[in-house]
Amino acid sequence: MPDRLSAVDASFLYVEDYTTPMHVGGVAVFRRPRSDFDYEHLLSMIDRRLGLVPRYRQRVMEVPGSLARPVWVDDQDFDLTYHVRRSALPKPGNDDQLHDLVARLMSRKLDHTRPLWELYLVEGLSRNRLAIITKTHQAMIDGIGAIDIGQVIFDVRRNREIEDPDALWMPRPAPTVTQLLVEAATDAVQRPGEVVENVRAAMVDASATVQKVSRALGGVASAVRAAVVPAPSGPLNAPTSTQRRFAVAKAKLDDLRAVRRAHGSTVNDVVLAVVAGALRNWLLSRGEVVTPSTTLRAMVPVSVRSDDAEADAAYQDTASLPVGSAGNKVSAYLVDLPVGEGNPTMRLHQVSHAMRAHSESGQSVAADALVKVSGFAPPTLHALGARVANQFSDRLFNVLVTNVPGPQVPLYAAGARMMEMFPVVPLAKNQSLSVGVTSYNGALYFGLNADRDAMPDVGVLAAMIGEAVDEMIGTVDA
Repeated sequence: MPDRLSAVDASFLYVEDYTTPMHVGGVAVFRRPRSDFDYEHLLSMIDRRLGLVPRYRQRVMEVPGSLARPVWVDDQDFDLTYHVRRSALPKPGNDDQLHDLVARLMSRKLDHTRPLWELYLVEGLSRNRLAIITKTHQAMIDGIGAIDIGQVIFDVRRNREIEDPDALWMPRPAPTVTQLLVEAATDAVQRPGEVVENVRAAMVDASATVQKVSRALGGVASAVRAAVVPAPSGPLNAPTSTQRRFAVAKAKLDDLRAVRRAHGSTVNDVVLAVVAGALRNWLLSRGEVVTPSTTLRAMVPVSVRSDDAEADAAYQDTASLPVGSAGNKVSAYLVDLPVGEGNPTMRLHQVSHAMRAHSESGQSVAADALVKVSGFAPPTLHALGARVANQFSDRLFNVLVTNVPGPQVPLYAAGARMMEMFPVVPLAKNQSLSVGVTSYNGALYFGLNADRDAMPDVGVLAAMIGEAVDEMIGTVDA
């Protein structure tokens, strides 16, 4: 029987268009090792490990007439060199050039006739560095069990060899049209309502798609009920264009932990207060009216506790409170960021109060537990947050903020040490900005994915995140 896409996964194929590609990405910056490291070396390593992620050799096959959801089939013409590509920056190879390349790559849809992922080796970076950029479609990321390509190529040891468990991989024959129709007919007999839903979803019936996703992702319906008042209008909600801009910011994790301890909050609260402070200054720089009562609504996906007893046992570490999103249990918190509050301490306290109201449900999963359960999978976890956001009306929130913990030890790819890791979270329809945050090896990395037309000044906002971090650190001794 064909491996059929879930209703949630199929929805991301149906709603995707050229203004809102449904892939999540990451930008990893490495120090070039002394040993030889080139495209052929990376290609060989991925080839040896690709059997660990069998989905990465599969493509989507449509069912005639959209009588059933599409199925995953082995790509008979799988070409690893199509998916693993190389690029080089012209001199001087600075970070701005890298970010421009990221923006261009993330603007382009993935080819639906091939496996839905790409990886780029970027050479020519200054200071003896290189970068790896990944793109993975959200249809491939179906929960905590999903393995991202980054989990395969990144390792805690510099030169560990992992062999492909399916080194002699041979693609299985794709089902015939007759087989697809027979399977669809069988499903129709067993679940007659599915046929109508599938045809409507394939025609981009938004309500049908949202209903299916709402049933699949925990907490979505409750978030809708909580949004009694629509999100305020403003520059963060504009028609989405086909092109993107990308900017980054960095902070020391220990600095944010010091703020957390001083104010009795969580690291995630501090991150949201930093984003609120940066957005406040950005609005003022644009000449927008900002009053003491001005707010911007953030969607903050948070992982919630599984009903599985064994999984719950892993979640008991509450050293730090919820961040990010993981697994099939994802709750959408809608938090009004107090951008009108000029005092950073008061801003943090207001954010903490808003988040505490959600956390006191007792269902939240601690950040440390996410790392234990998921390993290093920030792109996967950011994608799960984006999956929730893409099912909401733009009237419900202004900005998506996903905050995912990563490992606090160095990681390597083919002998090269990873220095930085920036997430790239996709934009929802009529959204101008998404903010992805990942912690790694003692630092916090902000990736700002923005609409090119609506936010030509996203670099200004990125710089203001750094200023907001410094402002928050200043409250520790105040």
